[in-house]
Amino acid sequence: MKLITAILTTCLLLCVPAFAATAEKPNIVYILCDDLGYGDVKCLGGERSKIATPNLDRLAGGGMIFTEAHSSSAVCTPTRYGILTGRYNWRSTLQKGVIYSYAPPLIDKNRLTVASLLKQNGYATACIGKWHVGMTVDKTDQHAPIKDGPTTRGFDYYYGVYGSMDNQPIGLIENNKCLEEATTWKNYQKNNAVKVLPALTSKAVEYIGQQAKEKAPFFLYLALNSPHLPIVPTKEWVGKSGLGLYGDFVMQTDWSVGQVMEALEKAGIANNTLLIFTSDNGFSPQANAKALEEKGHFPSEFRRGYKADIWDGGHRIPFIARWPGKIKAGGRTDQIICLTDLMATSAEIVGTKLPDNAGEDSVSILPVLLGTATEPVREAVVHHSIRGNFAIRQGQWKLELCKGSGGWSKGGITDEPGQLYDMSKDVGERKNEYNEHPEIVSRLIKLLEKYVADGRSTPGPALKNDVSVDIWKKAASHDDGHKKPTKQIETDQAD
Repeated sequence: MKLITAILTTCLLLCVPAFAATAEKPNIVYILCDDLGYGDVKCLGGERSKIATPNLDRLAGGGMIFTEAHSSSAVCTPTRYGILTGRYNWRSTLQKGVIYSYAPPLIDKNRLTVASLLKQNGYATACIGKWHVGMTVDKTDQHAPIKDGPTTRGFDYYYGVYGSMDNQPIGLIENNKCLEEATTWKNYQKNNAVKVLPALTSKAVEYIGQQAKEKAPFFLYLALNSPHLPIVPTKEWVGKSGLGLYGDFVMQTDWSVGQVMEALEKAGIANNTLLIFTSDNGFSPQANAKALEEKGHFPSEFRRGYKADIWDGGHRIPFIARWPGKIKAGGRTDQIICLTDLMATSAEIVGTKLPDNAGEDSVSILPVLLGTATEPVREAVVHHSIRGNFAIRQGQWKLELCKGSGGWSKGGITDEPGQLYDMSKDVGERKNEYNEHPEIVSRLIKLLEKYVADGRSTPGPALKNDVSVDIWKKAASHDDGHKKPTKQIETDQAD
């Protein structure tokens, strides 16, 4: 009898396999905007948002809004590194700023990426859009084959641009070849930049249509160039927002997302596609925050600061996920997540375990998406400003290891060594409680020091960072290797 019971139990267990084994593997489409603020999306910013975003509102209505999603950095390159590797950028050689023209690849050729993980599990993979984590390009011959690009980091196909429009080489690239003649940023901005967003959108729609005919699931990483500078909406969008070119460009970005949604629906694969929409960091003050706010539009919603800053406006970003039949429509969560979490989430979706040396700072948010999470999925999130200043958020408390914004915004300089905010009642980060709660400061510093020393913030064997890491940035220079806004923004007027 005991033997029969044991056999029956074993059979039952075999009939309840892991998530990915019980269902068809979903397509994964990850849309990453460039410099889009949380408040730039109408359904997120509410009354403080004056830009119409009907497609994103529809996406949110059919999916889940994350109110506490954060990029791992307040600027571009480090965030993209984190998305693709599931690892904080400050473990790499990039300790501040972004990479610039002709920079070598930041992602080591032997490092597992989200793309290579999914490729190993039967996915077709494509990167369409802005890369900006380095590749090897011949400076003297733009027509020479490009090395160390996306197709060597897990992607089967690549179509896009090297980085921002002020990064050489300038122009569209397909796989390992430049498609356009070398030119200056000024000339490209004047004559060609306006074509980039439509080109990326068209290529994404084309790719979805092609892959829908194939049997394999696919992963599309669509990294849009908008609404980052140069702000270049096409003629049909100019004047649509009533807020100037930035508002128009955001509306065209919303249109781009709508085209992707329509392509998925037309191909009949929307119901088996996890579609995630987000941004690499907060709104850029280069787009003139003051002018927008005077018209009642607040790109950072109620948060302080903008792109580059350690304050929430620098790294709290829109994040909307839709997966019909899996994610409850109209859902909303205040779970604190990080863009590094794509790696572990993808691994759990396909039913595989990450190697010990991959996704060191990635946590699966699948339980949140499926509505099964009963407690916080993350112990804490580490933030990083353009100057390399650190912050760590755990629950309601956010500790910042610098005296001001850590970025481009002026104001807010404190006499204390750092800043501590209770985000449950002070999302504007106005009341510094650093001296009032030394025990919390000490606890959070120790946790951050542990994350640094362990080479990871997730369970697993200790690993080494690529370089030594100074969490206080005592020797940090104010030169962050990135172009500054023409005028710094006084954020005391922003809230």
